[in-house]
Amino acid sequence: MSRFILASASPRRQHLLRMCGFEFDVIPSTVDEVFIDGQDPLTQATRLSSLKAADVASQWPDTWVLAADTIVVHNGRQLAKPIDTADAHAMLRSLSGHTHSVVTGVTLQQGDEVHAFAVTTHVTFAELSDPEIAMYVATGSPMDKAGAYGIQDDLGALFISRIDGCYYNVVGLPLQRLYTELKLNKIKILNLKF
Repeated sequence: MSRFILASASPRRQHLLRMCGFEFDVIPSTVDEVFIDGQDPLTQATRLSSLKAADVASQWPDTWVLAADTIVVHNGRQLAKPIDTADAHAMLRSLSGHTHSVVTGVTLQQGDEVHAFAVTTHVTFAELSDPEIAMYVATGSPMDKAGAYGIQDDLGALFISRIDGCYYNVVGLPLQRLYTELKLNKIKILNLKF
């Protein structure tokens, strides 16, 4: 097993990887997350994760780099991180009582070898009142998350009535699919004895 680089400052992605026994260094990408209008979410998330991986891999060509990008999609609109509390409130109001999609693009890169994929999970929100939304936004938690919520948050977890697909994808990294890709491509960055 070798250490690898996580090209993300996300504490959620770091926690998920440590939870599974990965050993890694954190070197966040400096790539701007620019959305291309009209690009489908799977392509958009994969493109952004690939740009982030390439940015860091160019500095560390002999080390595997893992990058990811998560996009929330509702009614054909791609929701990034909210720009302010009013934007967070508006996003949560639009998600209330509806089902949306969470798409995470993941890229593994070492030198010129690149493996990229995307995973989609469907999440249904319960009906939320304006006071509930205001209470959640006041915690500050929605401000650094695509779609303005974290399924793993104390309060955010209370709003989810159904999930179809990978829970960890919604947190920010589809762990089972990542593991499958590592095995399929014989990438030795996780030390498991079987």
